[in-house]
Amino acid sequence: MSRRGSHLPEYWYGDAPVPMTARLLSALYGALTGLRRSLYAKGWLRRRHPGVPVVVVGNITAGGAGKTPMTIALVERLREQGWTPGVASRGYGRDEAKQALWVEADTDPSRAGDEPVLIAHRTGAKVRVDRDRVAAAKALAAAGCDIVICDDGLQHYRLARDLEIEVVDGRRRYGNGQLLPAGPLRELPERAASCDFRVVNIANANGGDTGFGEWPMRLIADQALPLLGGRPRRLNAFSGQRVHAVAGIGDPERFFAMLRGFGIAVVPHAFADHHRYSAEDFEFGSRELPVLMTEKDAVKCMALANDRHYSVPVRAELPEAFWVALLDRLSGLRRAHRNGNDT
Repeated sequence: MSRRGSHLPEYWYGDAPVPMTARLLSALYGALTGLRRSLYAKGWLRRRHPGVPVVVVGNITAGGAGKTPMTIALVERLREQGWTPGVASRGYGRDEAKQALWVEADTDPSRAGDEPVLIAHRTGAKVRVDRDRVAAAKALAAAGCDIVICDDGLQHYRLARDLEIEVVDGRRRYGNGQLLPAGPLRELPERAASCDFRVVNIANANGGDTGFGEWPMRLIADQALPLLGGRPRRLNAFSGQRVHAVAGIGDPERFFAMLRGFGIAVVPHAFADHHRYSAEDFEFGSRELPVLMTEKDAVKCMALANDRHYSVPVRAELPEAFWVALLDRLSGLRRAHRNGNDT
């Protein structure tokens, strides 16, 4: 397997011992983040609200859990119900981190971040990236959005929110249960218990089970889209073939396992989450094979692609009962905000 760039420490999701330095830093991190939460809870630090309902999609672990597919599904479902959703994001890893930016489907991911570009491409919704997510939410409201979806914002306490959705990796869960950097947790598990909805990503047969109060989410893929344009191919058309599989996401093995489920012989190439690709990354040193990559990676590789490169989009599927419960909550929020009862 090709592994380039930094990856998660083995002790986060394994049995390796945690270094003492990481333990000490974890204790310091926990004290500082706990103090910050307490200041907001007591009102000593003020929360701000944009004046329209705010839904935060996030997790308490570092790394991917399926937030972006959940956000896309939420935007699409809300639009079907007559809402005009907008998405606020920090735009992790972008070059212009201090500059707020409206994101379009063709915006350079280096300027906006890969996930905001993917969301804009898939949904056509208004997407605003800004380090200050309160400012991003207010810009979306001013632009005509009647609900703001904050992508990856559970820890951005300055933005007042009406509803929180935690997304959990069903296979890895909370790892060793320790705070950064000793473990993968941004906050302790008790924080997750306060979220309104807990969605568990069980994208494949080994994706884990759901517990009481949890909603299952499956990431469904069934086709490959040529990066240079052309007719899509069914994923099962690659069954029995060797392919190069490229994934620069929080859990690359999830993508590889999904492809293997179609009987595809995967040559895996795992990169760090949000990796910036260069031509050298695709010099695999073997005969030419099809290259299948995640949609998040594909938005960064258009200039590097040839006719062997394919994007594999996924869609999030959740039980209809989840949407009924969520939309019922949002209907109440819509009435409250129309009456001027902002949080």
